[in-house]
Amino acid sequence: MSVWPAWEVRENDAALTWCNVRLSFDDGARVDLLAVVGDGCVAIEDVRAQPALSLDDLAVLADWIEDPLLEACEGAAGPAGAVSRDGHPEAGHPEKRHARPARLRGIEGRYFVAGEYRAAQQAGRDPVLAVMSATGHSRRRALRLIAGARDAGLLTARHARR
Repeated sequence: MSVWPAWEVRENDAALTWCNVRLSFDDGARVDLLAVVGDGCVAIEDVRAQPALSLDDLAVLADWIEDPLLEACEGAAGPAGAVSRDGHPEAGHPEKRHARPARLRGIEGRYFVAGEYRAAQQAGRDPVLAVMSATGHSRRRALRLIAGARDAGLLTARHARR
């Protein structure tokens, strides 16, 4: 079983961690899922299995992953502003944290979006997801930012005009 945190949401002292989980079996079967861990509870958000799981297997899936998932995700998610023994903030847990980076306005923002978009294209990644990740905005807002960069002439047109 492999577990890696996808993202974390903190509000006051509470934290919810979304984790990607992969179960691989000796016979080649595989189960990928997205789970939410918080307050000692595990909730399964999305499941993909190859071959498909039976209803009985799906019913016991949470029991298979609960203990290892709680250990992996809650161990990584301490309270906000956690402090180590020497009194310094722990790595990965800054004292002040924002959901998204400070927004660049105007032409600086358009240059930033265009740069992220082009870098993702050159790396062979999804450019819209790269802009979403860099700005912290939803897909719809990221598409609007990309359109603004296109309108400013910083990105090529989506379709060739005839």
